[in-house]
Amino acid sequence: MRLAIREAFIAFRRAPLLSVLGIVTIAFSLFAFGLFGLVALNLRDALRRTEERVEIAGFIADGTAPEAVAAAMGDIAAFPEVAHVDFISQDSALARAKSELGEFGDVFEPGVLPASIEVRLKPNARDPQSVKRVADRIGTYTFIDDVRYAEDWVVKLYQIRTVATVVGLVLGLAFAAVAVIIIGATIRMAVLARGREIAIMRLVGATDTFVRAPFLIEGFVKGIFGGALALLLTWLAAALISRYFVQASFFGPGLATLGVLSGALLGLVGSALSVGRHLRRI
Repeated sequence: MRLAIREAFIAFRRAPLLSVLGIVTIAFSLFAFGLFGLVALNLRDALRRTEERVEIAGFIADGTAPEAVAAAMGDIAAFPEVAHVDFISQDSALARAKSELGEFGDVFEPGVLPASIEVRLKPNARDPQSVKRVADRIGTYTFIDDVRYAEDWVVKLYQIRTVATVVGLVLGLAFAAVAVIIIGATIRMAVLARGREIAIMRLVGATDTFVRAPFLIEGFVKGIFGGALALLLTWLAAALISRYFVQASFFGPGLATLGVLSGALLGLVGSALSVGRHLRRI
């Protein structure tokens, strides 16, 4: 293993320009993936903040006894999908309406808006089916006149999240495949450049594992450097976006480390595929 590591670093010194070109190419390939990941991260955060506003409002009939409302709120709070339940009185509903619709404040008069029970759901229960299920259960209480939860908006929000997830997976796999191809190409050039040396090594009894090891280590190291450079470029892009456009979130330490390790893994995979195919021709 020590000899393989030494051979890998000797290869870097023999062709520094090719090695740097390989690292930069890997970095830009992973940078494209990192940019998409940055967009996906901020889109996910935006969708999560929007999903937090998903709520169900059950409007209470006039004259309902406070005890009945309190008992119902206790029942609803025990639903497995429910995170929080609030009682909105008629006065609170009027004040909210005047605050949110100030230009139409004169339209609202005391008593025109009904009291209501507002229900917020847990993060794992904000899909259309769960929201409808809870809304239907709330509607079974006899003193509830109407239940509203912006059904069309909830459905569209869930569709956007689903599409974003699928697109993210597809593009992620595509960028990963491109990175593997690029890494494989740089390793292939190194294998071809050392073809005579490899042939001599085989003549003196070197095994395929011994011959492959330096190239695998080279690809692994290139992947690490490429991943680190891609992470730096992505951070700079996020900083520029935050400064000149909108505030953008950046990857946490766990995701950042995973990104660099992903570069190393892609380098290893690309090297293994390229070396295995081209050693058979030498």
